[in-house]
Amino acid sequence: MIKQIAVFLENKAGKASACCKVLKDVGVNLLALSIADTQDFGILRLITEDNASALSALKGAGYIASEVELVGLEVPDKAGALSDVLIALGDGGVSVEYMYSYAGVDGHAKIAFKTAMPDKAIEVLQKIGAKLI
Repeated sequence: MIKQIAVFLENKAGKASACCKVLKDVGVNLLALSIADTQDFGILRLITEDNASALSALKGAGYIASEVELVGLEVPDKAGALSDVLIALGDGGVSVEYMYSYAGVDGHAKIAFKTAMPDKAIEVLQKIGAKLI
């Protein structure tokens, strides 16, 4: 499982940069970042090297932030690799709420996704021999 931080932000110029500056000021390195938005608000999703420090700093700066568990895996960097994983999850009855990828190494991409059924997702992924993070 991967621990992600979700930060609720107003959708206005400078809000994401101000949030990231809070993390910069306490020396927390970002490994991955995703923003989902609506017209007025957004959710900044972060994977960091130090979630405890990141959460403390963000909450101290007045942000609404929480930690969320994601299922993480590595997939080969080749055509169809992610499709195979998604087909297996779907066939196993696992719904993916959201997903994003981030830097991988040695010809593999790292994938993180949110599901309401993480234990079932892990079971399905183990059955197909996926490399879990």
